Amino acid sequence: MAPRLKVFVTSDGFTDYVVAVSSRAKALAAWGARQDLFASGGAYETDDPGLVEAALSAPGEVLRRPRQIRPVKAPAKAQRRPKRPTPVQIEAVKALEAQLTTQAAAFEAALAALEEERRELEARRRELETRYAEERSRLREALRRARSRLG
Repeated sequence: MAPRLKVFVTSDGFTDYVVAVSSRAKALAAWGARQDLFASGGAYETDDPGLVEAALSAPGEVLRRPRQIRPVKAPAKAQRRPKRPTPVQIEAVKALEAQLTTQAAAFEAALAALEEERRELEARRRELETRYAEERSRLREALRRARSRLG
């Protein structure tokens, strides 16, 4: 007498794997599972007529189908009036806005000071370049005269 076949189902979250075999151990073997999926709730026996009919038509063969997800309705939330900000919250926002304004002013002042320093450095550079060019011309002229006396 042939053993009575049962239909077992497991899923990877996207696909259901259905098999008709005589025991849980054989189902686990058919799925290639290394742990007891039944103990963790990851597999179960089903009596869903559509699954049973399909699985019994191909005993021992693992059938695949897209995961059947039943939509769960979220409970309706009561309409709440939006809360008004507290005076403490309003003051905190005003204080932060004042800090941002102060920070922006300090930043602009620092940029202006750097720009002034840059202009001063450029002026010093031009002065240095002028002195260098004048001294160089003077030294070249002295060198030209010294060489002409040599010979």
